[in-house]
Amino acid sequence: MEATIRFSEPRSTVEVHLPDGRILTGPRNTPIGEFLRRVEPELSAPVVGAVVNNELRELTYPIRMDAHVRPVTMAEADGARIYRRSLTFLLEYAYESLFSEGYLTIDHSIASGGYFCQVRERAPLNSEELARLQRRMEELVAADLPFRRIEMPLGEAIAYFQDKGYHEKVRLLLTSRKKDYLTLYMLDEHLDYHHGYMVPSTGYLKWFALLNRNGGFVLRFPRRHSPTRLLPLPDNPKLLSTFRRYGDWLERLGIDSVGALNEAIRAGRGYELVLVAEALHEQHVAEIARQIYEKRDQTRIILIAGPSSSGKTTFSRRLTVQLLALGLSPFPLELDNYFVNREDTPRDEHGNYDFETIEALNLERLGVDLAALLRGEAVRLPHYNFKTGRSEPGEWVQLQPGQIVILEGIHGLNPRLLPQSLQRQAFRIYVSALTQLNLDRHNRVSTTDTRLIRRIVRDARDRGYSARDTISRWESVRRGEKRHIFPYQENADVMFNSALVYELAALKPLAEPLLRQVPPHTPEYIEAKRLLAFLEWFAPMDASLVPLTSIVQEFLGHSIFKQFTFWRH
Repeated sequence: MEATIRFSEPRSTVEVHLPDGRILTGPRNTPIGEFLRRVEPELSAPVVGAVVNNELRELTYPIRMDAHVRPVTMAEADGARIYRRSLTFLLEYAYESLFSEGYLTIDHSIASGGYFCQVRERAPLNSEELARLQRRMEELVAADLPFRRIEMPLGEAIAYFQDKGYHEKVRLLLTSRKKDYLTLYMLDEHLDYHHGYMVPSTGYLKWFALLNRNGGFVLRFPRRHSPTRLLPLPDNPKLLSTFRRYGDWLERLGIDSVGALNEAIRAGRGYELVLVAEALHEQHVAEIARQIYEKRDQTRIILIAGPSSSGKTTFSRRLTVQLLALGLSPFPLELDNYFVNREDTPRDEHGNYDFETIEALNLERLGVDLAALLRGEAVRLPHYNFKTGRSEPGEWVQLQPGQIVILEGIHGLNPRLLPQSLQRQAFRIYVSALTQLNLDRHNRVSTTDTRLIRRIVRDARDRGYSARDTISRWESVRRGEKRHIFPYQENADVMFNSALVYELAALKPLAEPLLRQVPPHTPEYIEAKRLLAFLEWFAPMDASLVPLTSIVQEFLGHSIFKQFTFWRH
């Protein structure tokens, strides 16, 4: 029997299907935030966004037809970004409403939930001024003013920012914006561009504080695992000093924003930028090697630690070259070979083997072997068979007189790695890509995003992973870093910033095709889409300009250190 098909009048209501199978019904064109108010009390963190039919949306997004919806809270990466981005918009508006001199910059992130901020072209804010700024922000939160989203023709937006004196934003738009419009946010009469979504109003931004620090101040915000509470803010003098050093490098290069980088690349100055940036890196590596050489009578172990895709491998080889030039011969000891047998590996809260905890290593044997090696004894090292999950006998090794050991791994700065008797003989180095080149004065380039893009490119070539594979693993990687690496970074004797001003321009042509292959309607698609939108701001640079010794080549795939075999002898 043939089915009867007929037109019907559209319903005045729509259905919102939640992940747990429940359905919310409401008037068509109702903002998704109104629907999610019904379920927010059941959640462990405030709702600041939503995934609607596998697309990240603001809470003001109107639901015009039935949709599958997942709340996005401050306890997850996308929600944290929405909250922090909105908070910086609130901060810049509050600053502009109070102070007529100078301008505000959001410089870089710091540990335990905060952005380091500075004011330029005027004296730093004193304690009383900073307190006024915080009170002004609190007043705006209490007023619950809406963040209005508008689209402006690109030419008008450029003219507006030119008039405001946002010259780095003008350069960015002129060198990279391909669309003929720009989405801006408005608070009262204040307009600005922010790369990504916002909360609906100032009333959502209840958790923040301002704290004087190192000639600037810190905008504090909650961490994901504690979304409605500010955690204690530790001192990070070494980390802040490392960021400051990189800022000085950018000044020497004359690159203060991504717009300036794009201009330089398009003017044919890419090779010049590469050469100077690499020279600054090599100077710092040589400086670290000199410090080790001057302490050679006390230093027998070099510990190198850092998060994923920070360039530890290339750094350790470049350091080795510099040490060899000074007459020191390092021996690389691989921490991975000290894994305990798989059945003895601790498990995480989900019951899976936790290979990233320090208890996954045979610390007792590591200490015994190291002590024997440093006494000049012959030692048979272990070899970990990753296929069988068993520790097997490895090669016999005996150090030459005066030879030092290099240990590279995520636990290098953990005081528990070495027995107390060896602690005083160690020189500790922390390596990370601490990006400080930002899109403009209010839009940061995340250090985490830089490392993720590095890893996507390297994983595709070396491991055959798709961008979807790498993105799906990234949250677990980040969780391990927060537990096992970041808490110990200030234990380092020296920090090396592996970020390079030009690297995202060089990685872009390889990263973009990989990201475009992430299938829609998969959980990783949202992150791939975000990274693609971010990379649009960078002018591409020919990767052939990158020297074979560069840390960037570890990810591009042409590093000369792949053939570097003499360093074990």
